[in-house]
Amino acid sequence: MKKALEDIVVLDLGQIYNGPYCSLMLAYQGAKVIKIEPLKGENLRVRRKGDCHELLMLNSNKLGVSLELKSPEGKEIFIELVKKADVLVENFSLGAMERLGLGYDVLSEINPRLIYASGKGYGLDGPYARRPAMDLTIQAMGGVMSTTGFADKPPVKAGPALCDFLGGIHLFGGITTALYQRENTGKGQLVEVSMHDTIYPTLASALGAYYSQGGKVSERTGNQHSGMATSPYNVYPTQDGYIAILCVADRQWKSLLKVMEKEELLDDPRFQTNIDRSANTYIVDEIVTSWTSNKKKLDIADALIQANVPHAPVQSIAEVADDPHLKYRRMIREVERPKEGKVKVPGSPIRLSDSPLENVFAAPAIGEHTDEVLQELLGMGDEQLQVLRNKEVIRSKEEITHKN
Repeated sequence: MKKALEDIVVLDLGQIYNGPYCSLMLAYQGAKVIKIEPLKGENLRVRRKGDCHELLMLNSNKLGVSLELKSPEGKEIFIELVKKADVLVENFSLGAMERLGLGYDVLSEINPRLIYASGKGYGLDGPYARRPAMDLTIQAMGGVMSTTGFADKPPVKAGPALCDFLGGIHLFGGITTALYQRENTGKGQLVEVSMHDTIYPTLASALGAYYSQGGKVSERTGNQHSGMATSPYNVYPTQDGYIAILCVADRQWKSLLKVMEKEELLDDPRFQTNIDRSANTYIVDEIVTSWTSNKKKLDIADALIQANVPHAPVQSIAEVADDPHLKYRRMIREVERPKEGKVKVPGSPIRLSDSPLENVFAAPAIGEHTDEVLQELLGMGDEQLQVLRNKEVIRSKEEITHKN
């Protein structure tokens, strides 16, 4: 069965997490994604000294080309590839592509059908645009850190790289939308996503509290609801770890009381509605804690499944890495690497019934498919390729095999 994006050619200049995750989703939907790297590899290979696991996770199903864009010959080859491409993905620092002479204004003239996708920390313009940006700095500037942690402690970052991945998946959405529009107009366009923009809507609960209560609510509420507007809503201790429990509906609270054998509280006016419980949230937490602290987290989970009360045991990274549900959903996949052997990488969270993700193959080594891509798309011969290798414009599979 033909994949959803099977005829789409993507030039992937993505690095670290943001751009590569966007292009990974394009590859998983069938696009031919050509990962173009410097001769020493993209930043993640350089700063982690090789093909680290993070790189392997985000670059499956891509073809690897190594190309020196700062050389006249490398730039010329890239421009020829642009003529064949549908999409370009880049998340370099602001102005980097323009300094190479490969900005949107230039490339859109060369290929008017090109979707030029740019992921930036703060976007292409605005007061913050020129600030250096990484996931941590966006978390700090975007309000994530001020709302993470406990009220009596300093702000902390969220554990996952939220901003990088939110930026990447929004960029994917922008690209697919632009491809759809191109079907009607025949024209490409610039797609721009700011990581800082994408994080703002995630503060809905905190901003809701700020606007509705005049900023009087603590910004950092630990594991309680960001707006202190739902109770119970917390992570509670157990004999062997922790469990998250929340009740967003009054019926769920009543079910929880029955499971805890606290039916005498069913008519207690302090807990009748979510508004009542939120006003007494610390008392609610004491009641729930007194019940959970004497039980094992999976025993509690079993009881709450039957009662249809929202909950989840707090799983360690080791438990997530071996999660049976993720395996069943094929979000945990295994690929084969020459050196590492079997490696676990993510599947696709986007599942199309008519375009399933069947095969996942390992991320390419630096320049692994250089010859193949330049022969297929640009019609280059062996002699041309050898000349480019000698000039250190490209790196190809033969060099990798020889050095290994």
